[in-house]
Amino acid sequence: MLQHIAQFPDRVLISDAHGEHTGNDLLRAAAAVSASLGQGKGQRIALLAGPGSPYVSGMLGIWQSGAAYVPLCTSHPPAELAHVIRDSEVSCVLVQEELRHLLPGEISIPFLTLVKNSAEPKHFIPGPAGDAMILYTSGTTGKPKGAVHTHRSLEAQVKCLADAWEWTGSDRILHFLPLHHTHGIVNKLLCALYSGARCDMLPAFNAEEVWKRLIETPYTVFMAVPTIYAKLIQSWEEASAEERQRRSEACRKLRLMVSGSAALPVAVLEKWRQVSGHILLERYGMTEIGMALSNPLRGERRAGFVGQALPGVEVRIADEAGKILEGEGSSGELQVRGKNLFDRYYNNEKATRESFTDDGWFKTGDMVSFERGAFRIVGRLSTDIIKTGGYKVSALEIEDVLLRHPAIRECCVLGVADETWGERVAAVVVLRDHKTLSLEELKEFARANLAPYKIPTLLKIVDALPRNAMGKVVKGEARKSISV
Repeated sequence: MLQHIAQFPDRVLISDAHGEHTGNDLLRAAAAVSASLGQGKGQRIALLAGPGSPYVSGMLGIWQSGAAYVPLCTSHPPAELAHVIRDSEVSCVLVQEELRHLLPGEISIPFLTLVKNSAEPKHFIPGPAGDAMILYTSGTTGKPKGAVHTHRSLEAQVKCLADAWEWTGSDRILHFLPLHHTHGIVNKLLCALYSGARCDMLPAFNAEEVWKRLIETPYTVFMAVPTIYAKLIQSWEEASAEERQRRSEACRKLRLMVSGSAALPVAVLEKWRQVSGHILLERYGMTEIGMALSNPLRGERRAGFVGQALPGVEVRIADEAGKILEGEGSSGELQVRGKNLFDRYYNNEKATRESFTDDGWFKTGDMVSFERGAFRIVGRLSTDIIKTGGYKVSALEIEDVLLRHPAIRECCVLGVADETWGERVAAVVVLRDHKTLSLEELKEFARANLAPYKIPTLLKIVDALPRNAMGKVVKGEARKSISV
């Protein structure tokens, strides 16, 4: 990545609350960080910094020192930060001065303040096989694990997206996603730096601020998670007719709008098409693999589908017995192979071994079906596949149906243990303002679109769904709100 940035010394690559930063500005700031760190080859260094040039210079500086960086999330509680810091066995924590108060008090590992100086750019380029980043999984299905990516795997991830989505130096993207996750780091930040595009970084997502930026700035690419699109839709609906028109016209100027990191409800896709004129490009990826599947930049994008394999990525489907399935109608676990894959889980040989097949394919744990030449994500085998009365039911399919109900703003569907049925289908929902909903009303609505065994038999109404920093519902926490 360092050599790509060096190709754009005078081009503004990052803008933030502190101003505009060229490629040379970033490399000079990174050189100062590297000098403060000293020789870091073979080490791991945690980075706690806010969005913008401090984060970018910290990341690049760690790489220039020869170390791997471990991004920390500024919104995570101390206990989660402590787990990542301890588990990754970092030699120190590189922290932005104004964020030092976020560090867990019980951590004895030394910290180093992120310097704001500049120095002559270094010419050290890390080797492709060297560790570049330890990215922790979201922890929605268990304790977060550290996926180790090399410089080679990061390069492969960025290149395949740059090719598939046709990134160029004339692109401009607005960044407001967390910087401890593949979506924010690879898909938005590194793709922009790799291509010489401009990345405008906000401190955090705010619907009104994002709409204001879209109206005022000639952005070409926009990426967000489904929850953010839902919030932008809600803000659009609450605006005046004149303001709605301005916002919709601003969207039509972009060349690409992408959704990912969680399943995109069909209702959100259809409403966003009405708002923006765009059919969102949905793609599929994981912490361990980067992006694997994508709808086409040009061509048909079908609601509920995530397209085909990206350039340089191989995919296949396997049934429960491990038999490889091929052709139309195949359904089973998605497995992935390619240069984009992570190297290992840090200090966890057992988890690494269990995550790969004997012939080297990564087992994603996600169930897919292959229909009409494209993949559809059925759900996470451990959380989204409900086994009830002998049937395997996709929670995501049921969620898509329930979100069409006029009283429901958000929902998650999950399985609750039951002695008779194995699992019962439960719905946890957030209602729209001034709306009410009973279980019988929900069942009546669902009967028109779902088989009887897919209809929820439990309903819990809550003020908000528990979500992680990327907006993905934490179903384990949601399940705690249901009493049988």
